[in-house]
Amino acid sequence: MKKTWNWIVIIALMITMAGCGKAISGPKQQEQGNGAQQQADSAKPSASTASSASSASSAPKSDSAQYVFKLGHLQTTDHPYQKGAEKFKQIVEEKSGGRIQIDIFPSSQLGNARDEIEGLQLGTIQFHVGSVAPVANFAPKLNVLSLPYLFRDKNHALKVLDGDIGKELSADLESKGIVNLAYWENGWRHMTNNVRPIKSAADVKGLKIRVLESPVYVSFVKALGATPTPIPFGELYSAMEQKVVDGQENPLAQITQNKFNEVQKYMTLTAHTYDAAVFLVSKSALDKLPADLQKIVKDAAVEAGNYERQLNAQLDEGFMKKLKSAGMVIEEKPDLDSFRKAVEPVYKEFEGKLGKDLIDKIRSME
Repeated sequence: MKKTWNWIVIIALMITMAGCGKAISGPKQQEQGNGAQQQADSAKPSASTASSASSASSAPKSDSAQYVFKLGHLQTTDHPYQKGAEKFKQIVEEKSGGRIQIDIFPSSQLGNARDEIEGLQLGTIQFHVGSVAPVANFAPKLNVLSLPYLFRDKNHALKVLDGDIGKELSADLESKGIVNLAYWENGWRHMTNNVRPIKSAADVKGLKIRVLESPVYVSFVKALGATPTPIPFGELYSAMEQKVVDGQENPLAQITQNKFNEVQKYMTLTAHTYDAAVFLVSKSALDKLPADLQKIVKDAAVEAGNYERQLNAQLDEGFMKKLKSAGMVIEEKPDLDSFRKAVEPVYKEFEGKLGKDLIDKIRSME
């Protein structure tokens, strides 16, 4: 009888321990689930984007991969950034013989622009492609590229970016633990709003305009008599839908692929800024690579960047047609002289901070 009682006690203890184990692991699993849901909610990816991001984040390390790197950006899986990133991945993985594996995370899956850039510094993210303006918070000289109407045309911009000036502007990033491998392209930025058509600079006055987290963009919108409102890109659609802001400014790819036409009736082809993108790598990650793999990564960044630029230019005409067919009212020939005149104070404000000689050198380049 005593022996039977001992077995009963042992069995009871085993059941209790199993129950405790469930109680301990259960909340931990629930907490992880909530975190994943919060990240998905904040990013608001499309079904195809979510599938792509999920695949990237869970991609197993190949048998031959010695380095598995994360590449993040804020745009959709249809955006030229994504196509360029896929090209970069293809080149690097093929030329490294599979020694490097690149996992791509689109649609702000790794956070907003500042999150991703800080991730490069920490080494938790290895690559990021995005607009210059947020990066200028880490290397202030880059702010010069955000000055409105700085470039006459795209050829002028590319001569500056791909030459000595472009190298000089991004050199300060290295002391922050980041290396700019190549300038890619986001494209010409245009204004949209949901209040009225904008035909001249005077029509912008009084509007609330979302801007990048950039002192130059803030000053640009203020010079037009509007109220600048910095908002992370991932929250922009909701901000316009809820009328937190009246409008925003972005290249055609972002406006089209993020369906801003659903919450913005008017677009004006202001082409106020040629928005260069930067393709960044974490310096600590780059330095850990042997010389042959460093060269592969650097060359691939330039090759994929040239591909991305060409693709972006080819797609712009289609974006215009798509927005028009969706019912967006587009002002194709605004009074650009009125805009140039209105933003002259922006140059006066930043000459002391960025250097008048640098600005003049860029503007006068043939």
